[in-house]
Amino acid sequence: MDFNVKRLAADAGTFLSRAVQFTEEKLGQAEKTELDAHLENLLVRAENTKQWTERIMKQTEVLLQPNPNVRLEEFLYEKLEKKAPTRMNNHELLGQSMIESGNEFGPGTAYGNALIKCGETEKQIGGAEREFIHSAAINFLTPFRNFLEGDFKTILKERKLLQVKRLDLDAAKTRLKKARMADARAAAEQELRMTQSEFDRQAEITRLLLEGVSSTHAHHLRCLNDFVEAQTTYYAQCYQYMVDLQKQLGSFPSSFSNNNQSSVSGGASISVPTIAVSASLPNPSGHGNSAASGGFSELRSSSGSRKARVLYDYDAASSSELSLLADEVITVSSVPGMDSDWLMGERGTQKGRVPITYLELLN
Repeated sequence: MDFNVKRLAADAGTFLSRAVQFTEEKLGQAEKTELDAHLENLLVRAENTKQWTERIMKQTEVLLQPNPNVRLEEFLYEKLEKKAPTRMNNHELLGQSMIESGNEFGPGTAYGNALIKCGETEKQIGGAEREFIHSAAINFLTPFRNFLEGDFKTILKERKLLQVKRLDLDAAKTRLKKARMADARAAAEQELRMTQSEFDRQAEITRLLLEGVSSTHAHHLRCLNDFVEAQTTYYAQCYQYMVDLQKQLGSFPSSFSNNNQSSVSGGASISVPTIAVSASLPNPSGHGNSAASGGFSELRSSSGSRKARVLYDYDAASSSELSLLADEVITVSSVPGMDSDWLMGERGTQKGRVPITYLELLN
């Protein structure tokens, strides 16, 4: 019991000595041992690393999950060590709505079929997004978080201990200056040697930890490469999904009919890049696309007519158009002033505009 009381008194005296030294330094009434320039630079670099790591982490979390309420919910589940409920992301929700509406309008109609195809693609993009978020969380956010919650906390702890050792050293220096008696000076000199040794030892420990930040930067660089690779894969998948969807939607040009009609009537028209889409459509005849385009060009430059086979079903969007059935043969001709993506089609007594992307000219 006596030992504990003495130890408590000694600790209280040490704490008071540090507090007095710190206060006098702030008031400019006591000298302060400065750290060497190399150690100071390491401390500044570590602090900058911590601040920028936090900022990058925060912005990455916002990128991966823009909804702050969902981020808060995921944070709470993580702290409670429970698995967050699985929910559909925005792409998957949009895809589900498109598929349901497409089924409602009818998969056999052009609009319903197109909605279903778009919905399936949105779901694919949603799945790719989920994989990207998972990869980024494991390979990018987790190492950054481990540095902040592990290595940097250790650095912070040792840096605070270094500050304590410095205060003890400066307090010992002050007591040595104030000592007048020989015994007091001898005791003060011994205390100074001990505190100097402890300060040097702690400074070395802190320096080694701070130099380890270079290894942290190298590790974070590898994590950054993994993040960029995951992002590249995600965007490449999305691009491929959309290219495939664009090819499929090439068989549904009725969505452009309003623009085509406005161009016929002399109004301002919007240029629709149909060449890239139609060029990738299947060509049952086996001829190249350039040959097919050449056949349509010859037909438009002449006043005659040609037989054409219908490639896909087509629902007329207005009374000026002609509905088509796959594999039927109709007669097509060019009308002056008509948009280049359309021809005039005839089936018996029925007549109307037809899109050339649905046709294959016959010899």
